[in-house]
Amino acid sequence: MTDQSLTNRTRETGKLWLRRALQRADIEIGRGPYASRLVKTLQSRRLDTMLDIGANVGQYAVLTRSAGFSGTIISCEPLDGAFDELNQRASRDECWTALKTAVGAEPGTATINVSQNSFSSSIRDMTAAHLDTAPQSRYIATEEVPVTTVRDLVTSHDLDPARTLLKIDTQGFEGEVLRGAGDLIGQVGAIQLELSFVELYDGQLLFDELVARMSADGYRIQQLEPGISDRNGRMLQVDGLFVRLADD
Repeated sequence: MTDQSLTNRTRETGKLWLRRALQRADIEIGRGPYASRLVKTLQSRRLDTMLDIGANVGQYAVLTRSAGFSGTIISCEPLDGAFDELNQRASRDECWTALKTAVGAEPGTATINVSQNSFSSSIRDMTAAHLDTAPQSRYIATEEVPVTTVRDLVTSHDLDPARTLLKIDTQGFEGEVLRGAGDLIGQVGAIQLELSFVELYDGQLLFDELVARMSADGYRIQQLEPGISDRNGRMLQVDGLFVRLADD
């Protein structure tokens, strides 16, 4: 691990603890409000399991815990350094399991590009649009990682899809993760996806394509959260939470 990579991970950890402290004090800043709305959605729909795909160091799980989610969390993270930190956090929570794996269309292995900031790492190549906006996301190494599927995770952990949130944060690899879920899409209670308006990773599905797919599979948008924007103020990406129409 490079000194720069360690510095960036340390910075992310510091930001995470600050967000938790502000959230506990009922001060809304950054992602706090989104986490609170997310947990309200999970509670109202009786979703008590979270399948956290692309967990990095556990930011998403920690924030939802701070916002009041008390159910089961299964976090998947393939990178050595990020997983070590994720696993340390999960080990202190008896309802949180950390798995060292990527998730895709089928089981096997893959080469993942490791970014300088860790959380922008992806199996896909990064585009110039992404690098221009976030130079610290540049790739600095590669790792060979195991790959599993959502279907295999649901089976091996005996999950009830209807009571599960499937959160996918895989930096342009969302389409492959959805393909690996097969006909579980339509059964899963809620799905969160990164939705890009421009291609940030080569060959990724974009906002309109993913929203259309979710609609065709019986989901609607519950909420959107702004993501990154370029230097001209153009929004490049949002997080989208989708819920099943059948449960409305």
